[in-house]
Amino acid sequence: MSRTVALVTLGCARNDVDSEELAGRLAADGWTVVDDVETAEVALVNTCGFIESAKKDSIDALLEANSLKGHGVTKAVVAVGCMAERYGEELANSLPEADAILGFDDYREISARLQSIVAGEKHVPHIPRDRRSLLPITPVERIAVKEAEFAPSRLGGTPLRKRLGTTPWAPLKIASGCDRRCSFCPIPYFRGSFVSRRPTEIIDEAHWLADQGVSELFLVSENTTSYGKDLGDLRLMEKILPELSQIDSVKRIRLSYLQPAEMRPTLLQAMISTPKVAPYFDLSFQHASASVLRRMRRFGDGEKFLHLIAQIRALAPEAGIRSNFIVGFPGETEEDYQELVDFISRARLDAVGIFGYSDEDNTEALDLGDKIDANVIHERVENLSSLADDLVSERASGRVGEQILVLIEDAELQEGRAAHQGPEVDGTTSFMGTSFAVGEYVRGRVVDSFGADLMAAPE
Repeated sequence: MSRTVALVTLGCARNDVDSEELAGRLAADGWTVVDDVETAEVALVNTCGFIESAKKDSIDALLEANSLKGHGVTKAVVAVGCMAERYGEELANSLPEADAILGFDDYREISARLQSIVAGEKHVPHIPRDRRSLLPITPVERIAVKEAEFAPSRLGGTPLRKRLGTTPWAPLKIASGCDRRCSFCPIPYFRGSFVSRRPTEIIDEAHWLADQGVSELFLVSENTTSYGKDLGDLRLMEKILPELSQIDSVKRIRLSYLQPAEMRPTLLQAMISTPKVAPYFDLSFQHASASVLRRMRRFGDGEKFLHLIAQIRALAPEAGIRSNFIVGFPGETEEDYQELVDFISRARLDAVGIFGYSDEDNTEALDLGDKIDANVIHERVENLSSLADDLVSERASGRVGEQILVLIEDAELQEGRAAHQGPEVDGTTSFMGTSFAVGEYVRGRVVDSFGADLMAAPE
């Protein structure tokens, strides 16, 4: 008898891909994947475990799903994803409302795991470990180990993935894990070392997504600029972009999460010159003070970052540039903070995320001294966020008169995204008095702006 399962996904686009791969495995084993948790025997919650607000959202989603048990068909609530992997046994002990906490190693046997949980068998949660230790230190030695020990994400010649939405864009995972050792970031600990997917696998999945109605590919990973280093070719991204652009029904390709210290002239040129690749630069600056960045175990400074931005805009003046910043990192002085204020004021970014520093388990920064008072962090976040909002609005208003190409995503609102606007986080573009369908690409001219959002007239 077919069982029913609904997936609830929290967090980033990488989690979206994980959920669709889990759905693909379950569907291949006879499960019926449904949209509504209330109609599912199993609620599978793909959690996010990066920052406190994301953890809270994940717990709230688990508790909400648990409230359905006993009132309908829901028999089990199961947590997967980053928070489940990161805390394992600890989360199971503190959240008895979840019937099971599954780690990444359970994904290969996800159907069997859920079957046993529904049958009333108790699942023993894992004890978290440093997943960087699972693969060789040398990147080029990893791919053989990965292919030998990790289940391929394919079923025959078809990607083992089931789309859970109908948007005309979709994330396409090109790699997993991260080799950087940023002192504030726990991701390498629970996601493991950096591993690239082979180009043929990526191209095949891109074709599959195109056959599913996807016209914008959003290439995602923890560090896109590192793609190919473990395959022996750090310029592999420059080679696969033209292949992706040759897929007829793909109209736009977008890269995410670029490390400023790893940006190279060949990649910059490929992103600007390859047909269909959006001039969109998701650059992870994190700060502008050289001293703070060194304590973060990152590279660069405000002037170097401004030089990179100037290079991008010299090649593509219309390019969209977004970034995130951490305020209140241990040891951040008032002078450091003012350097960040000055940088953001000069950078003219299209989208800015401001986050206050918080201690995270399994990070070097957890043990750093010179912690900043919580009230000071809050004040700096509030002030910088307000400034960033004003500057983003100013940048958007400067686009009035600019010609743009918009992918329609909401027919009722006549709303979509231009090339410089990433999915879900960077603002939208709307038309008035039109009747474009979802999935259409509409050429228009910007006539007004509201914060990061634009209003355009079709041309």
